[in-house]
Amino acid sequence: MPEHTYILHVTERSLWDAACEHGEYRMSTRGRTLAQEGFIHCSTRAQLPSAAAFLYGSYEGPDELVVLVVAPGRLDVPVKYEAPEPKAEKFPHVYGPIPVDAVVQVEPVAVTGRRR
Repeated sequence: MPEHTYILHVTERSLWDAACEHGEYRMSTRGRTLAQEGFIHCSTRAQLPSAAAFLYGSYEGPDELVVLVVAPGRLDVPVKYEAPEPKAEKFPHVYGPIPVDAVVQVEPVAVTGRRR
């Protein structure tokens, strides 16, 4: 599958490790679960720097941040590209849990603006 078809999700390493133990990932975004939000926030590779800075620019947690590289073809739930408001840029949203086998790579992420 070509790289441009992957969608990406930034998360904390411990949350990904827990997902690996349970077989699926269920966090939507920083501090919010899939059940609370209704979908999992993702981005394209081009959207990643701004999305990561927006969500984790002030992150001071002890956990390493990682990017989950997700192959949408391995999901059995819908992926919809939606804008947070009219005329805004559309982001991929996953409407259900992400099985760990849909994650084809886990990458370290450097977040611009993050304080250490």
